[in-house]
Amino acid sequence: MSALIVQPRARIFHGHDWVYATEVKNRVGTPRPGAVVSLKEGRGKPLGRVIYNPSSQIPARRFSFRNQELDLDFFTRRIQRAVNHRAGLGINAFLSRLVWSESDGLPGLIVDRYGDHVVIQTLTLAMDLRKEIIIQAIIEVLKPVSIIERNEAAVRRAEGMELIKGVIYGAPSAPAQIKHEGIVFHVDLLDGQKTGLYLDQLDNYQHVAKLAKGRTVLDCFTNQGGFAQACALAGATRVVAVDVSESAIATARSNAESSGTSIEFIAANCFDYLKEADSRRDRYDLIVLDPPSFTKTKQSVNDALRGYKEIHLRALKMLPAGGILSTFSCSHHISMMDFHQMIVDAAVDAKRTLRQVAVYGQRPDHPIIAGLPETEYLRGYAFEVMASW
Repeated sequence: MSALIVQPRARIFHGHDWVYATEVKNRVGTPRPGAVVSLKEGRGKPLGRVIYNPSSQIPARRFSFRNQELDLDFFTRRIQRAVNHRAGLGINAFLSRLVWSESDGLPGLIVDRYGDHVVIQTLTLAMDLRKEIIIQAIIEVLKPVSIIERNEAAVRRAEGMELIKGVIYGAPSAPAQIKHEGIVFHVDLLDGQKTGLYLDQLDNYQHVAKLAKGRTVLDCFTNQGGFAQACALAGATRVVAVDVSESAIATARSNAESSGTSIEFIAANCFDYLKEADSRRDRYDLIVLDPPSFTKTKQSVNDALRGYKEIHLRALKMLPAGGILSTFSCSHHISMMDFHQMIVDAAVDAKRTLRQVAVYGQRPDHPIIAGLPETEYLRGYAFEVMASW
């Protein structure tokens, strides 16, 4: 078998499962892109099996410490193991991410389930080349009505693949509304956000809502109104939800009507809205900030932190003593330490003293691997304003 020899200080020796191009010392044989390759250290000691793509900045991703092939039996076992893991956590199997890439030992494969329908993404060349086998395994384990691929993520270009989407098995799912803990969502598996919903935030809607009873709430970057609906259902006295997308606001308004919640929806750029609301001296008891990722690369982290600080500064100025800020970052390039320090810096500029109320993370169906910091990307806090200076 072809093999890759890694540099002695490669991160693979420190708990990671990726080998970057700069960490490859030598190649043995002529492995094809997408092939399974043996990984070895300089003296020939085996380090496991990896998927290989020389076109990527990450040419090798380990999927096993043993000599295994990516065949139907392998995918069936790994997918079943992922399903069993989530069942053991008590996660609703019919509305969850059932396979999440490296976190389930399947680098580049994502499987989301929405009732009887499954959405997949194959984001590495090796997984894409084995898509038919993966579909067979999904059918065997999950028995879905349909399987839809949402392979529109830009990361596929880094692997040398085109962006595509469509129904690849069974009868397609028509856009529908689903209910989760009283919150209603419009789910379009072919054209909606991500694979249909932001599944990673489903638990956090309820966590934040526990702070909303009797409060006035501002939900910025509301998208489908998940936080806004949860807060309204929890007894908030007034809820205002803002998003730049008019189509998202229209969907969120329809969702709120279906859930029976009273929410004021505003289509506006949240940066501009917060600035204007601050100048009007608007006040809220609970403000939620859940923006999209401000950075996809390490190079733009500083710019992202400036953007984060601006919205936090504006929001904090609108919170009186006793008010609460619930805030999130969804980029693994922004560390928890950097995110926390940015909030501290914004609080200093806003002349607010903050007391930590809660720490938030991604839903457990997006498992975090200890040695792979890239698997931990969703971070959040709730802070109470103790005093204004």
